[in-house]
Amino acid sequence: MTASRTVELEGHIIDSGMMQQAFGIVMDMGGNFDVEQFEVGTHKQAESYCRMAVFADTETELMEILHELHQIGANLTDPVDAHLERAPADRVVPTGFYSTTNHPTQVRYQGEWIDVENIEMDCAIVVEDGDDGPPRAYTKVLNAVREGDMIVTDEAGIRVDPPERPRDSSGPFGFMQGGVSSERPSESLIRQIADAMRTTKEAGGKILVVAGPALIHAGAGDELARLVREGYIDMLSAGNGFAVHDIERGLYGTSLGMDMETMEHPRKGHKHHIYTISEVIRAGGIAEAVDEGLIREGVMYECVENDVPYVLAGSIRDDGPLPDTITDAVEAQNAIREQAHEADMVLMLSTLLHSVAVGNCLSSTTRVVCVDINPATVTQLLDRGSSQAIGMVTDIGTFLPMLAEEILADDVEAVEEVDANDD
Repeated sequence: MTASRTVELEGHIIDSGMMQQAFGIVMDMGGNFDVEQFEVGTHKQAESYCRMAVFADTETELMEILHELHQIGANLTDPVDAHLERAPADRVVPTGFYSTTNHPTQVRYQGEWIDVENIEMDCAIVVEDGDDGPPRAYTKVLNAVREGDMIVTDEAGIRVDPPERPRDSSGPFGFMQGGVSSERPSESLIRQIADAMRTTKEAGGKILVVAGPALIHAGAGDELARLVREGYIDMLSAGNGFAVHDIERGLYGTSLGMDMETMEHPRKGHKHHIYTISEVIRAGGIAEAVDEGLIREGVMYECVENDVPYVLAGSIRDDGPLPDTITDAVEAQNAIREQAHEADMVLMLSTLLHSVAVGNCLSSTTRVVCVDINPATVTQLLDRGSSQAIGMVTDIGTFLPMLAEEILADDVEAVEEVDANDD
């Protein structure tokens, strides 16, 4: 084997499986390796270190192996600057550009390591000199690349730091260790999710909810509206269908024409959603419909009344759509991306497409909870790279009322305690 480079892994690389995964990548891709240094952490908080030489028959094969190693946090030991090339045209990146992971990343530029801003997967890294400050490095989706942008290429001069699994379940977010199960103790996990939400809010963080129309259809709309009203939800990302279901329920008591109380289909109920869209269009939008008293309850009502920003991303199958729905796909992506970059915790509730879309925009350090009755929704999110997410396979109509009760019950107890002390 004629081509070789040296990489290093550090952290909890044994119990997290990183070292074993690195060995497997090299061998599965036809390479070889030689462990030059290995230091084992001897207590729970101690980190381990491994430096190994990686070999391949050709430079091309070696670069492919190094790229895969980069994805799991193995970094080159060479202290060299990142390779930069100018974008030859708008939306065109240089051949061999570095495609990002969603893990915290640094690039070496002019002898200094720079944190990459707004890290997310499947982007290019742009480096630019600051006019009055230090240089910057940040991600750009391909359609945002402009001619002349300095784009990072190759794997050299790049460090990736994937978040590690906690060794135990201690701490407010220790339960978030990834994976999918329908057999977990729901009450216990919901209690931990509630604690995580409270901790996020107490620390000044923001919680984003990604919701699908099934949430309304399953009868969980009131609980989500309460969480918005009580200040536990800071942003909402959904589609046209979610907003239509929610507003239809407030206007007609139905969701997709089904009476939410009797579960029956009233006469002309199948037309309620299109009547709803028509009335909101007539008013000029959701906020305008709230202002004139047309919309008096529901999730969208609470978002307007409590200044909670929402993004409604359109799709090819939308009826109407509502005036607030963003029908340009790129514009909708950018709006979702802005929310994702602000979020410290994300609840993904009964929506496959929006969960994956938002997940693609998140850093791996953002805490994610995905709840769906369909296991494929949760597993697909993890398979797309959102490995930090935990998944609950359960009915959203059961989960959300339990979560709201867990969170809001503590608030009621706190108020009662204050009142008792005042007396």
